[in-house]
This record gives sequence, C-alpha cells and structure tokens, in this order.
Amino acid sequence: MKNIFRTYLATILVFSFLLPGLSAAKSNNSTDADTSRNNLIGYMLSKQLPVIHFSDKVMNDDLAFAAFDLYLKQLDYQKRFLLQSDVDRLSILAPGIDTNLLNGTIRLPDVGYKLLNTRIGEVEKLTRELLARGFDYNRDESHETDPDKLKYATNLSDLSERWRRILKGQIISRYLDLVEEREKEKETKEKETYKSDKELWTEAEEKVAKRNKNFFNRMHQETLQDHYDRYFNAVTRAFDPHTNYMPPANKEDFDIHMRGSLEGIGALLREEDGYIKVVNIIPGSASARQGRLQAEDTILEVAQGDKDFVEITDMRLRDAVRLIRGPKGSVVRLTVRKPDGVKEVIAIQRDVVQIEETFVKSTIIEGEKGEKVGYVMIPGFYRDFEKTGNGSGARNSTDDTRVAIEGLKKKGISALILDLRNNGGGSLMDAVDTTGLFIKYGPVVQVKNSYGNKRVLSDDDKSVTWDGPLLVLVNQFSASASEILAAALQDYGRAVIVGGAHTHGKGTVQTLLDMNDNIPLLHLKKYDDLGALKVTIQKFYRVNGGSTQYKGVEPDIVLPSLFQHLESGEQYLDNSLPWDHVDPIAYGTYNLTPAKLKILLEKSKKRVAGDEGLQVIADEAAKAAARARKTTMSLKLSDMRDKRQEAKVARDKIGAHYLKYRAEQDAGHGEKAGSGLDKGKDKDKWKEEIKEDPYIHESLHILGDM
Repeated sequence: MKNIFRTYLATILVFSFLLPGLSAAKSNNSTDADTSRNNLIGYMLSKQLPVIHFSDKVMNDDLAFAAFDLYLKQLDYQKRFLLQSDVDRLSILAPGIDTNLLNGTIRLPDVGYKLLNTRIGEVEKLTRELLARGFDYNRDESHETDPDKLKYATNLSDLSERWRRILKGQIISRYLDLVEEREKEKETKEKETYKSDKELWTEAEEKVAKRNKNFFNRMHQETLQDHYDRYFNAVTRAFDPHTNYMPPANKEDFDIHMRGSLEGIGALLREEDGYIKVVNIIPGSASARQGRLQAEDTILEVAQGDKDFVEITDMRLRDAVRLIRGPKGSVVRLTVRKPDGVKEVIAIQRDVVQIEETFVKSTIIEGEKGEKVGYVMIPGFYRDFEKTGNGSGARNSTDDTRVAIEGLKKKGISALILDLRNNGGGSLMDAVDTTGLFIKYGPVVQVKNSYGNKRVLSDDDKSVTWDGPLLVLVNQFSASASEILAAALQDYGRAVIVGGAHTHGKGTVQTLLDMNDNIPLLHLKKYDDLGALKVTIQKFYRVNGGSTQYKGVEPDIVLPSLFQHLESGEQYLDNSLPWDHVDPIAYGTYNLTPAKLKILLEKSKKRVAGDEGLQVIADEAAKAAARARKTTMSLKLSDMRDKRQEAKVARDKIGAHYLKYRAEQDAGHGEKAGSGLDKGKDKDKWKEEIKEDPYIHESLHILGDM
C-alpha cells in the first residue's frame, strides 16, 4: 500500500507546477505560515485521500461541508468567541473547500485566524471589566454547559453576558475547592491559621483572574500555521475519525509514543472540539495504578505539584501533553470533568510504565460451589516485532496466555474467565493466535482493503489449550483486536460474552504515511517537513460476515454498567465509517447454541435483579445518566455545593458496597475483614480487587450454570 501511495504521489506532483497556488510566493506573514507549502499540503491531501482511503468518499460539496463543521468546532466549539455574523461569513467559504484544495488555493484558515484573533482581543478586554466589577454569588441563575445546545452570540453584549456566567461559575468552583482544602487542613493546622470565607472568596477571584490571563496569553500565541494544521486535520477527519494529518511536531510526538520512552501519567489523550479527552489508560502506568482517571474523562486544568492550575481548554494537544508529562516521581494535579458532569481534582505521581503490569496476568478464583475457576487478564495484544524479525526470543501475548492457562490447568481449574475489559487492541496476529488457543482450527477474521480485496486470517494450529467452559468479559473500552477475539469466540459458540451493551466498535486499520517520501521535483525539496498522514486503509469483518466497525460486539449477557450512559464508541464519533457486511465464510460451531445462551441469560437476569452490588451500579448509572442529560448548571452557590456533595455520596456509596463485599468474601475464607489489601505487595493488589468486582461475581454464577 505504501508503494502504491508513493507512486501515485509522484504522479500527481509531476503536474503540480501547473497549479497557481503551488508556485505562489510566501505569505507576507511568513514567520507564521508558508502559503505555497500549505497549498501543496492541501493539494496532496485532496488527491491522496480519495484514492488510498478505505471509503468511497470523494472531494465534493458533501465532504467540504463535513470538513467545515469539524473546522468550526475546533475553531470555537464552546462558542465563547465568535459571533453569529462571524460564522455566517466563514460559512460562505464552506462550499469552496474541495475546489480550493484541488486548485492549491486555500482561504478559510486565513479568514478564520483573523476573525478569531479579533474576538479574542475583545473578549479579553471585557473579561477584565467583568472581573473588576464583581459578581453576586447568591443570585439564582444558570449556565448552559453543552455547546451543542448553545447558539452563537449575536453581539458583544450577548458575549459579555455569556462570559459573566462562565467567570462566576469558575470563581464559585474555585471557592468550593478552597473550602475543601481548608477542611482537610483542620487535622494539621491550628484554628487561628484558617482563612476566613472572605479571604477564600478573594483568593478564588485572584486565582481565576490569573488563570484567565494565562489563558488569553496562550490564545495569543496561536500562529497562523497552527490554524492551517488544524484545518488540514479537519479535512482528513471528514473521511473518518481515525484519519489524521500530523504536522511535524505531532509526528514527532507520535513516534515518541510508539517508542514508549517518555515518563508521565500513562494516559492516551486526544483533542476533541477544543477539549483534551482521555482515550484510554495504559496498563501498568501511573494513572492505572492510581485508578481515578478513566477513559472519556475530560481534562480541564493541569497543575504542577502545589502550583496554580493552568486551563488547557482550547490548548493544542501537544502543548497540553507537555504540561502533563514530567519526570518520574513528580506530581501533577488534573482538574477532570467526568462524563456525568461532575468535576474532580486528581493527583498523580508520574512514573514510567511498569512493563510487568502490561503483560498477561492469571490467578485462581473460588467458584460458587468451591470449585477452582481460572482467571486470565489480557491488558493488550502485545508482540515485540523487532525481536521477532531478527530471530530473537520475542515475548507476545499469545504465548503468555498459553503459559498462563497451562499453569491454571495444572492447579485443577474447571472453567476459565478471559478478561478483555479496557483492552484497546494491539497486534492483530496475536488476536488471531489467541483465538486459536480455544478452537481446533478455522477462520478468525476477514480483512478487506480499499480496493475491495479480501483476505482471511485463520488459526491453522489444530492444538487446543483450553476446551472447557469459557466466559469472556468486555466493556465499552474493549476495541480493535480484542473485539476480533470476542467476535470469533461468539460466532463459533465457543464462549459466552459478558459485559456492557456493546464494545467500542473500532473495526478499521490505519497506516502512517510520510508526506515527504518520494517527492520527485527538486524545487519542491525547499519546503520544510510536510508532516505525515495517518489514513484508514482496511476494515475488519467477522466470520459471519458482519463488521466489528461501528456496532462493536454485542454481548450475549449484558450487565449493568456505570458507563452505560456514556456516548463512548465508534457510533458516537463524527464521520465514523458505517456498519456493513460481506459474505460469511465457512466455520465450525461449538456447544453454546442460541437456545443454551437464552437459558443462561434468563438465569442471569433473575440474579442481577437481586444482586445488591449490581443494583447499586444500575441505580448510580441511572443517576449519572440523569446528571449527564442535565447540562444546565446552576450558578447559585448553594446549588453548586449540593451538586458536589451528591457526586461524593454516589462515589462513597459504590465504594462502601465494594468494601462490604470484600469483607464478606474475606470472612467466608476465615480472614480478618478488610485485611486483603494490606497483605503482600502492591503488584498483587489486583488479585484482591477481583474479590470486589461484581462482574466477576456474576461471571462465576454464569459459569456455574454452564
């Protein structure tokens, strides 16, 4: 595929000198952006993407409007700067995006950059005036926090009112933070040292003023080239959410991420409509061990140690990441907004990823009748391809899973739980080979490329490592390779799949293409690094013909989940590729027939209805969903305080139940209640946490029914 790309790129660039935009002189503002370089990048994208992308999308008006919507979101998604008249002016340029790219003449980023900078200056001035004027913190009013429900302000007066409410909310929130800090200090400080409420209000106002000053300073540092880079990314994301343009700096960050050489918190982040969101937590990382930062959290602020917070809303991803990264042992504090709208401050001590934590883990759990049940967790599908290529001993998830199962079999297990929750994927080879540990042989997944050519990846090894009862746990954060494994075992009737309503639904493959490769004309070598293109080139299909894309894998038995209200998954992303199907291929089936699965489902439903732990989760999930739907935030001090308390009660309620459940389990084994986590080393803590997990508890019942 890469050779095809290079050949095509060489062909189109031979004729590039005919395009007026490509031979244009540099912009007058050349320190910000090289116009001819950007025109070249835009032209290359317009020619490359329709040819090498998996979809049948072409550069036309439909794609132009999709790109414009994404561009507008990244420009001012929260509708805090642009007026409706500005949007109208930009909208006039939307239909011409496709033709401008093809002609090598780009206009939208220049116009958007100038408009936004003008409004930033005006808003900065009015916020200073609002902060100087002060606020009535007991006034009964509210603020809409969902940008999709907001309209753009019609004039500066409307914009000023919007910012008045934003600033008021920020100050009240900061005041409540300071009150909580004061409460914690009561254990260590003398009463005479406590700050009064008046002092806390003054401190909150000062901190918010400082934070906004830094925010506007950062906004002023945005260059015209930054706007061009985001514009190019909007064009690529109009094809699908995993196709991206990577400017040189982002490409460097991507390479660093792939090498895994940086110390930090261990969270994969993405920039989405001006927000920095957590995609997933890397197993074995500081965030994974700390436990409170989770996928789909939005990071609003970052503070180094006990220093002041820096707002990272509307910050470039690479700049936000540089704030969050840091040396091992240092502490970073994150202000995080949970998916239900609740804000939380999370302190994480930076560390390198503990490699052992990323590998397959196994243990034995006692079943409902005292039988031994094996438990194997696969955090991700890993393989050291470099060592594999040079013939060295290469560790991989398939071999580790096989060894784990063989060890459990020697201890006399009667059933097996395979935990793929939060497994974001990895090596496709290992997804196929691991499937082969549970089936005699046969096809595992179909892969189709952009030309419609299909190939089938199969398990050709007739040996079976485990042929007994098998249950696979998944959730909304199980993606890609983990979905292939779960789907194959489900189609074969080899395992019962248990989890939330659906897995993530990422059934596509991307490749990274260097845009600097094989540029044939010598005069084009004068341009700086053009960056890279990450593009979707293939799609996965199950052996039954259905795609894992968009829908994901729907479990046989769905259990209540705290995350069931989250709009998390491929089906919620802009321009995600649709579900479709190809012809099924021949494959064998095992003994888990639809009739047997129906019986297991009915028995599970009855138990879940009476299970205290799962009902606590179901109740709290419903409340979280209600909070998430209620996007209008009260700006009354008492209401904001009550909302914080409500969220704390919810977290404490779930935590209290888990502690109770662990105590009951410990008591049943003749141990002192609650003593489990104090025993052994931290590395074995996960074994104790399994005892608290209501999903494991129900899984044991399901296996008992099998």
